Amino acid sequence: MSSKPRVLLTNSIHPVSQRKLEEFCDVILAPDTKVETLKMLIKGCDGLIVRSQLPDDIFEGVNNLKAVVRHGVGLDFIPVAAATRKKIPVANLPGSNTRAVVEYCLAVIFYFRRRLDQINEKLRHDGWNKTRPIADSLTEIETSTLGIVGVGAIGSKISKISFDLGMDVIGFTRRPDSIPKGIKPVSKAELFKQSDIVIISCSLNDETRGMVDKTMIDLMKPTAILINIARGPIVDSAAIVTALKEGRLGGAAMDVHDHHPLEGSELVFNAPNLLLTPHIASITATSLQKMSEGSVDTLLKILQGQRPTNIVNPEVFSN
Repeated sequence: MSSKPRVLLTNSIHPVSQRKLEEFCDVILAPDTKVETLKMLIKGCDGLIVRSQLPDDIFEGVNNLKAVVRHGVGLDFIPVAAATRKKIPVANLPGSNTRAVVEYCLAVIFYFRRRLDQINEKLRHDGWNKTRPIADSLTEIETSTLGIVGVGAIGSKISKISFDLGMDVIGFTRRPDSIPKGIKPVSKAELFKQSDIVIISCSLNDETRGMVDKTMIDLMKPTAILINIARGPIVDSAAIVTALKEGRLGGAAMDVHDHHPLEGSELVFNAPNLLLTPHIASITATSLQKMSEGSVDTLLKILQGQRPTNIVNPEVFSN
């Protein structure tokens, strides 16, 4: 019987990092992320690398687990409080996917502002002369107001690029004194009222769940766009769909949704000017490699008795 620690992966990671992990551990890759599958496979494991939602009771009856690492940043996939009660260290990887998410947001902004998708399609079907007038209705990004809900690492990085593009940036956060220089702190209502582009980049918690509701959406300009790269339940998707159908909102992009995965029957599939992506804002080949390297290195350190600085519940080490 192997004396190596056993590690469960909820999903595949970068192959180079997986091979490194396999040098030191017996690695189990879950065949699916069903609750019963994960609860069965975690028994007897020493470590866990998380890329999918864990059930709230995943740690009940688990006695060998010594480390849980989020392959990314968001901790809502992990019942951290339950892990803490069991004295299980949990870590994440701050900043590991920031650039990928920022690039996604910029891609969405340009998607709606320049409509190259429509121009390409019309040129191919209707010809040169009928296509060029589309440009007459497009507006440049300069002088637009960008509103950021949740000005953390992602929001701060987006703001720096936005300044260079000539945009004014306003932000709403529960800690206005922490907003970086150049971003004007405003109330939630003022942000939705003033912004030409709203980016939702806050974490999901009891305060933010349902925060972007019909009241906030009704405050938005009819030409404004909303981008949700945070978590689905923060935004009332039904209110977004209604506003788009009624022409009271210029566009929206949802990378996160009320439930994952989307099955094709949801209301969002029938909304105009709604860009849907399958929770991939943070995923590129570059970020995947970085997150895999970080999660494996962190996990191995914890299993070797070290205490990495990215542990989010260091109180588990107190007596």
